[in-house]
Amino acid sequence: MTLRMPALACGVLAATLCASGAAFAQSSVQLYGLVDAWVGLHKPPGASGRLWAQGGGGMTTSYWGMKGNEQLSNDFNAIFALEGFFRPQTGEAGRFNGDPLFSRSAYVGLQSNDVGTLTVGRLTTPYFLSTILFNPFGDSYTFSPAVFHTYMGLQGQGVSGDSGWSNAVKYTTPSFSGLSANLIYGFSDEAGKSGDNKWGANAMYFNGEFSATLAYQQIKFNNKAGDLDSIIAGFKNQQATQIGLAYDFDVVKLFGQFQYIKNTISSGNISMKGGQLGVSVPLGGGEVLASYGYTRSSGASDVKRNSWAVGYDYKLSRRTDVYAAYYSDKVSNLSRGDTMGVGIRTKF
Repeated sequence: MTLRMPALACGVLAATLCASGAAFAQSSVQLYGLVDAWVGLHKPPGASGRLWAQGGGGMTTSYWGMKGNEQLSNDFNAIFALEGFFRPQTGEAGRFNGDPLFSRSAYVGLQSNDVGTLTVGRLTTPYFLSTILFNPFGDSYTFSPAVFHTYMGLQGQGVSGDSGWSNAVKYTTPSFSGLSANLIYGFSDEAGKSGDNKWGANAMYFNGEFSATLAYQQIKFNNKAGDLDSIIAGFKNQQATQIGLAYDFDVVKLFGQFQYIKNTISSGNISMKGGQLGVSVPLGGGEVLASYGYTRSSGASDVKRNSWAVGYDYKLSRRTDVYAAYYSDKVSNLSRGDTMGVGIRTKF
């Protein structure tokens, strides 16, 4: 399948920009980030015992970034961002050894309120955005069942690839009465195989208390064409679809997600169905959080995963909060794992 939207969007943006008149000189650069660290006990599924841990990213993976824009006309801006993850528990860059310096994002592009935004570089996927916005624990890689079942799959479960894609082009539409969409395409940067069907899209709708999303992505490689075969022999492609809903009743906000993933593998296809249900309840200057996630594989694999989490997030100020949470994780034939901890998170 050939995806033509980014090229078309680029032509529209360029044509509109050329017709917009003289360039403007206004510009700005901003330094920002977030630091999150926690202390507690951790036991992965299948492990023999718990260990005391001081970790980073209890609720949000720590990161720092620089972003800027230059006004080119009344409605057009040149934009850029460079964002890198880091581990506050050790002071090391990246989420793990070998993670790129700007692994969160690194892009440059054009932005217009009327036409939309086009960016090029390393970019957050629309599928990841839909995953984190429709569960009460957000993008927590320590306590969120939705994140674990989608991006930290065990025994072949979950989506392949990272939350950000390198060598990518993304187009974001303007908001039309609360409705917007994102479209991303990833290149393998390999001769003769640069357009090997790695693409994704989502639609998101926000209107008062109600919000919804539909996301889809298809990949035939993680970084270069053919490299899925290194994960599972004969792994040809993966297609993932997710639906998310949320409604805020003031006294409680409800979250729901359903996910279907199909892996095409020469030795036997594997499909996964599952979802997440969650709530957040305002209480005493903070929020009580609870979430349950379930996934079952079928076909060449029969694996069940049940996870649940509870927590309390208390706001000390507009930028700083403290939290306590517990996460339980059970995978078919493995002993139950869990994580419990308290932490602090601050933005700058």
